[in-house]
Amino acid sequence: MSADSQMRDPFILEFLNLKDEYSETELENSLVQSLEQFLLELGNDFAFVARQKRLRIGTEWYRVDLVFFHRRLRALIIVELKLGKFTHADAGQMNLYLNYAREHWTHRHENPPVGLILCSERDTAVAHYALGNLANQVLAREYQLNLPNEAEVAARIDAARRQLSTSPPRSDGLKP
Repeated sequence: MSADSQMRDPFILEFLNLKDEYSETELENSLVQSLEQFLLELGNDFAFVARQKRLRIGTEWYRVDLVFFHRRLRALIIVELKLGKFTHADAGQMNLYLNYAREHWTHRHENPPVGLILCSERDTAVAHYALGNLANQVLAREYQLNLPNEAEVAARIDAARRQLSTSPPRSDGLKP
């Protein structure tokens, strides 16, 4: 079982009822106020641990947005909320948090913590290069505040079909 298989993508946070413009603090407050619904959206086996968990590294203080524990993975899930696009700096920030959490928050019988960066937009290529070959497992996932309408779903299906039809042939001779 992998953390990647246990995390949805995208998360649908329609129940938050946020308007078009909101801050990370408003997003976090809404998630905590709607914690039961957020836990259901995350999936099975998540337990809430902390919000705005403070940590000190060197002379600097940091705050982790949300901390959960996944019972089946037996690992802390460190969640960072991002309003905009996923960036390589987000990966570095999360890697810092995970290294700290592994040394100071993880118990002996637990697996290493997993990072989950929830962002409003994820560029797959940037995520691939920013998250590849990290010692820690960091996942970037999108969140949406509304379900896509029928036209958006149709456009996504068409784009996926076009991408599949223009993909180069696989070296093993199978179709993509």
